Amino acid sequence: MDVTIRWVFSRLAYLTTTSSLRANMPGDIRVLAIGVFRVGDRILVARGVDPATGEPFYRPLGGGVEFGERAETALRREIAEELGGTIEEPRLLGVLENVFEYAGRAGHEIIFVFDARFSDPSWYARPELPVTEAGTGWEPARWISIAALSSGPERLVPEGLLPLLRAG
Repeated sequence: MDVTIRWVFSRLAYLTTTSSLRANMPGDIRVLAIGVFRVGDRILVARGVDPATGEPFYRPLGGGVEFGERAETALRREIAEELGGTIEEPRLLGVLENVFEYAGRAGHEIIFVFDARFSDPSWYARPELPVTEAGTGWEPARWISIAALSSGPERLVPEGLLPLLRAG
């Protein structure tokens, strides 16, 4: 592995560790893994609201990668925690860098985006899936068309996800 790439990954691991020890500290970079589940032209997203602006947004499910954990493993763990479900054959679509503001504070994330499938096919027939992980503040996850997320008023985060979905 190239020395530069090795340094980048070691730095990401360090930042992930320090961010878990000092949650939400300015200057931290958070590493996430999210899963894109599809039914036809729709994807599964949860709705959140920025408490500072009141602006709603939608995001695929997933969450933080813990130190020493691979992104795919983190996605499997997060789906189990958030939905109580299991997934099959996650496939990496790409990696995004997201610099944003939420709750009046600057944020910076590196996000591994996976195309994923639920192990139980009956989950695709449900109009919504309750997000059960405590303290997330997410509304139930719903299937929303990529066209609706592209044309607004629904806003899909992280930035750059729509072009990645179209390409992948």
